[in-house]
Amino acid sequence: MSTSAVLAIDAGQSGIKVRLPHGVRGDDLVFDGIRTGEPLLPQLAAVVAATRERTGTPVDTVAAGISGLTDANADAAAMLDLVRDLGVRDVLLAHDATTSFLGALGDRAGAVVAAGTGSVILAVGAETTARVDGWGWVMGDAGSGYWIGREALDAIMRAYDGRGPSTMLTAAASDRWPDLSQAYMSLQADPDRVRIVASFAAVVARAAAADDAVARDITARAAHELAGSVRASIAQVRTDEATFPVCALGGVFGSPLLHADFVADLHGSDDSVRLVDPVGVGIDGVVALADLTDTHPLGALVHRAGLAR
Repeated sequence: MSTSAVLAIDAGQSGIKVRLPHGVRGDDLVFDGIRTGEPLLPQLAAVVAATRERTGTPVDTVAAGISGLTDANADAAAMLDLVRDLGVRDVLLAHDATTSFLGALGDRAGAVVAAGTGSVILAVGAETTARVDGWGWVMGDAGSGYWIGREALDAIMRAYDGRGPSTMLTAAASDRWPDLSQAYMSLQADPDRVRIVASFAAVVARAAAADDAVARDITARAAHELAGSVRASIAQVRTDEATFPVCALGGVFGSPLLHADFVADLHGSDDSVRLVDPVGVGIDGVVALADLTDTHPLGALVHRAGLAR
């Protein structure tokens, strides 16, 4: 399948990026993020339709890397039914852990940790793959932006109650909710509460840089959670590689202190596991789905549907 005919969609909760087929002039398009409380596939189909209307670009294949993709939503045939009238003949769907890996490391062995609002780790060995976490804000996503924000809000309310030490994090919460005693009611009723909680990760990063002890502790614990998840993923796939590359992606690693803590934690346990720079980003990995063979360990993670030629 030629990548020249692929419309690539990198679909996350904070935004959806679309790359036009190779050879078509134009920058990547950006749409609003996935609305997790609504059916997924019609949202993706609407993005395809809007892209076609905006650019007039013929599309033969739609490939999508999707945040939090579940087996129930990974119905490539159903997606094809929604977009076939737009000229689409093939659909490829994958969890964004898969496309993040392909974008960062290509088709070699290694592990990729993606930590934004959520967190997920994918390790690929010579023959097998292992995904760790990515279980959402209710059950998992340890070390993610949401996890950090939730820890920050917990610390803020502990300080408010006198159950914990004071912290400069309180000022950011008070700016949003002047009456902290009512903050929980406002937050629980807000349909955008996941993003709001995750937004406190940036507050923690700034406070940690200013040497706030509470923020510094949250940062160190988040780094430890992420490093531990990486180690768990590698243990499931590693065979005899002399070194095992790891890429760290996502806004959480924008905190220099968290990044440094993560590297120290990761390297301290195994000096053959080394952090490397990514060769590309998630949307590059979505484009690469079209060239991924069924025999590659990642091939089994791609959901495919196509019309007869």
